[in-house]
Amino acid sequence: MIPGDPAQIILGENATAEQIAELRAQMGLDEPIIVQYWLFLGRALQGDLGESVVSGRPVVTELAARLPATLELTLAALLIAVVVGIALGTLAASRPHSLLDKVASVFAVAGVSMPIFWLAMIFMVVLGVNLHLLPFPGRLPAAESLPTVTGLNLVDALLAGDWAMFRASLAHLTMPALALATIPCGVIMRMTRSSMRETLAEDFIRTARAKGVSPLVTTVRHGLRNSMLPVITVIGLQLGLLLGGAVITETIFSWPGIGQIAYQAVFQRDYALIQGVVLYASLLFVLVNLVVDVLYAVLDPRVRY
Repeated sequence: MIPGDPAQIILGENATAEQIAELRAQMGLDEPIIVQYWLFLGRALQGDLGESVVSGRPVVTELAARLPATLELTLAALLIAVVVGIALGTLAASRPHSLLDKVASVFAVAGVSMPIFWLAMIFMVVLGVNLHLLPFPGRLPAAESLPTVTGLNLVDALLAGDWAMFRASLAHLTMPALALATIPCGVIMRMTRSSMRETLAEDFIRTARAKGVSPLVTTVRHGLRNSMLPVITVIGLQLGLLLGGAVITETIFSWPGIGQIAYQAVFQRDYALIQGVVLYASLLFVLVNLVVDVLYAVLDPRVRY
């Protein structure tokens, strides 16, 4: 379905038909699609995803080298989205039809509707070029490096006790994290608002208010806590999408994560690397949904498996 022959790409344009046929046989590309897929799964279960056509390194090594950068960006974006989205959703639900509710709803719709590449470029022009508030691109200033322990720059800077590098890493992380957080923030805000409005209309909330419980305690302790199940589901889905879909953000900000090499692999027709990225994204999405199902039982004692 995708144009191009991996064997032809590896051997180059000057390869003979016999050489290409021999390599295709070695790679199993002369087998039916079902057989090729079965062979791929067998190798994947052994941790063998093949070698990158471009770098010549194992795909597992390429993904492992880029995973910490993607995790750092994704978790930072999710933290921003969860904190801002839940806060705005709670405030909007507690004051329905007010100016705050309308402003928060407009913010949520705008956040979900804006193309992330456009928003990223706006951030770069306004926050980076015009106001000089945040640096870009990359994870660190040019010619600077950190001793790698975890691959997460913020954590490695703390472990090294280098506060200057911690501040520099945080500054470089902020802009792409804000851009990546915009869409999930709008989704989480809308779900929180909807779930909270249903919960705040329940009888036990009216009973708490009648007993003189303060509005803050009623909203946060009783309302928000009982509204979190659908919100947790949305957060899990957004985390899975962020981990597997930060391609545009990482490419625009030159963030050396898995999204960036996925973009490069498509244009370089590095099929082994593309397969590895797709498998990584699929497994992470399944894992995140499994964690969400487990959290259901923790948050709601009525849920049992």
